[in-house]
Amino acid sequence: MSDQHTANLTFADNAQAQILFGPHSVHLAQIETALDVTITARGADVTISGSADGVEMAERVLMALYERLQRGAVVGVDEIDAALRMVSGPTRSAGDMNIEVHTKKRVISPRTATQARYLKAIDDCELVFGFGPAGTGKTYLAVAKAVERLVRGDVDRIILSRPAVEAGEQLGFLPGDMKEKVDPYLRPLYDALHDMMPGDQVVKRMEAGDIEVAPLAFMRGRTLANAFVILDEAQNTTAVQMKMFLTRLGANSRMVVTGDLSQVDLPRGTRSGLRDAREILDGVEGVYFTEFTGADVVRHKIVTRIVEAYDKAEAKRKASAPYEHVDD
Repeated sequence: MSDQHTANLTFADNAQAQILFGPHSVHLAQIETALDVTITARGADVTISGSADGVEMAERVLMALYERLQRGAVVGVDEIDAALRMVSGPTRSAGDMNIEVHTKKRVISPRTATQARYLKAIDDCELVFGFGPAGTGKTYLAVAKAVERLVRGDVDRIILSRPAVEAGEQLGFLPGDMKEKVDPYLRPLYDALHDMMPGDQVVKRMEAGDIEVAPLAFMRGRTLANAFVILDEAQNTTAVQMKMFLTRLGANSRMVVTGDLSQVDLPRGTRSGLRDAREILDGVEGVYFTEFTGADVVRHKIVTRIVEAYDKAEAKRKASAPYEHVDD
């Protein structure tokens, strides 16, 4: 066919090339299916055939993954998927997957181009917002960066917060002491911490005050200096609460605010503080907004399809009732 293109690659290290290709060339098959190309491997040599676009993307994927292997990092099905997502994104570069976040238990790399931009923004900006659906890694990656900075000594403490909106922040009627009252709301943050650090270290750090997990109501009146501060589920803050929280930011600190504006649980007629902040702070120096979409969902593939289905349903509802806004 006239539009058929071919490219040849040779990898210097034959042993690493075999790891790159995968057992029985399963990794190459994964790339072939995703990009509609044909890849033939002989020893450390590869021939890629297909459309010009597909061949170019396959080259980028293979070279980025080979570079990853040369650095001693792992290459498996998940890493192939990440590289394919990135070459299909706006930058068409798989190189961003070689960004790494080092925690006590694992090394974490972005799996989409948006995740890569998000991690870069956290390094460069004092205040970063991450908007988007469940499963896009916005909270998980923020906790990873927080742990990395704490372990490295860049900050003295991590502060993780969430609004306990289901209880209206009126926690007194719940059974147990304060920790038992708020733990159910903060459990996802605990889970992320335990994924980054050994359990005994999490406990010790919390007892020492190096890691604090607290409901949003506990932030009032504080100045959070030398800290990495994360506010999760921020769509459930009011405008007043959001302003209060953002103005806690102190010297030598980073703040990350995450949330999903499609899942606001505030009383009807109450405007989300996250929506308010996005409009008010747009263009403010030192503030960065990252917008995740269904394409950034990195959980089970069915989660991506669920998010897409709900997005379509929401778009239909907005089209039929354009003047109705749940949180306005």
